[in-house]
Amino acid sequence: MPSVVGLLEQHELAARRRVDGLREEADLIQAELAVAELEWQEWAIARRRVDAVLAPDDGATAVAEATPDPRGAQVQSTLRDAAKPKSQVPVWRQGLAWSVLSVDYQRILTALADRARLRQEPLTCQEMAAVFGMDVVPARVETLRSKAKRLVARGWLAERQPGRFTLAGGVSGPGDGS
Repeated sequence: MPSVVGLLEQHELAARRRVDGLREEADLIQAELAVAELEWQEWAIARRRVDAVLAPDDGATAVAEATPDPRGAQVQSTLRDAAKPKSQVPVWRQGLAWSVLSVDYQRILTALADRARLRQEPLTCQEMAAVFGMDVVPARVETLRSKAKRLVARGWLAERQPGRFTLAGGVSGPGDGS
């Protein structure tokens, strides 16, 4: 016949195994929860961006589209080609002011204009994060890289060496537009 102490040890061992199994399961659930929260945040950001892009632009385009005369056609195409303020990055062209860009993009351009004025080397996104006082973590660096790449694609910045950004030729300081 088994001893009382032996039975207690068996029950304790079974309880310990169950606790360990539940802890492992809880860790897996926590990991899945973290991934799901990140995914949810990304979708929420995407929805806000789509809302911003699709937001009405104060009716300026609608008024231009209703203009029947040929002179109005030129105004209509100009308004259609113009950037909606603060909602997207327009293609750079001579005379386009930095004020059409959101504050984040203006901040990048200002940092790079200061570097160019001081005849310093182009900046990496990690260096930009440090200059802006951000934590130099992958998420922040990748956000800056995405914005810098968008500015390169639209002609505001140049990337002569991979990952090193500077103002594109012709783009000047914020006060005088371009």
